[in-house]
Parts: sequence; C-alpha cells; structure tokens
Amino acid sequence: MSDIYIYLIFSKTGTWLSKAINIFVETKYIHSSISFDNSFKAMYSFGRINPNNPFSGGLVEESIYEGVYRKFHRCECVIYKVKVTKEQLDTLRSELDSFLRDKDKYRYNFIGLFGVLINRPLRRKNHYFCSQFVSELLIKSSIFYSDKTPELIGPQDLLELRNKEKIYEGLTKEYCM
Repeated sequence: MSDIYIYLIFSKTGTWLSKAINIFVETKYIHSSISFDNSFKAMYSFGRINPNNPFSGGLVEESIYEGVYRKFHRCECVIYKVKVTKEQLDTLRSELDSFLRDKDKYRYNFIGLFGVLINRPLRRKNHYFCSQFVSELLIKSSIFYSDKTPELIGPQDLLELRNKEKIYEGLTKEYCM
C-alpha cells in the first residue's frame, strides 16, 4: 500500500488584511489552507469568498491558480506534505464534508483574529479564520496536537507540525506539479 499524504499550504497573499496581520505577527506566512492532492486545484480554508471583496469572507474552496492567488501576482507560499494514516484521512474528509454540507452558514471570524493577538480565545458560532479552521480539522483527525485551542492557533503554530516535509517555497504562480 502506498503512502497517504495531505498538503498544508501557507501563503502571503498581499491583501490588505494580510499586510495588517503582518504588522502584529512576526511570521512570513499568515494564511493557511489544506488540500488532499498536489494539484492544489482544491484547497480548503476560510478567506475571501469573492477575491474582489475583502469583506465577504467564509468557507472557501481555493485554487493556487485562481482567485486571490491569481489577483495578487506576488503571492508567496510554502507547501508541505504530511503523511497520514487511512483512518486519519477518513476522519479529516468526514470533518471537512460536515463543513461543506452547510457551507453557507459559515463566516470569517475577523473578531477572532484579535483574540489571537491578545491571547484570549474569541469563539463565535459558525465563524472561523483560516488557521483556526485548519487546526480544528487536524486536531479532530489526530494529525496535529496543541495545548492551544483552535481559536488561538495561528499559521506559525501549524508550522510546528512534526511529520511534515517541505515540497515547495516561492511564488505561487511559479509552482509546477
């Protein structure tokens, strides 16, 4: 049986929100997404529903070739593959499917970002920011462990995942499978 991988994508998009977050957080990559294959045509996260509207945020299916990544030509990213078990993958897919079934009820947790800055979890029903969402999926799937609650986990915390292997770092538009 061949190895099973998921992919974690960390990016610096250049949006006004990413620039604002970078003022307070000393990390290069402030957006996180998860994918099940290395084509990166389907990545899941919380972000802009419409690339042209920074105030319309929620659960998104992103592509490294479209949307915000196409709109902001200087997007940078680092991509890791993470080896998982079949059971972890099945749980992860099930958790994601649960979100996707009710996709329209979810919104972006702008207020929660301030909770991270002051180290106080601000949980809001059906509201997530990118790393909160990705970490919750990974924790529920027994892929990632943290003493922090997902409401306090930033992309820099997800970078501490131990069994990851870097497969790419650079401009998103230059990524080739």
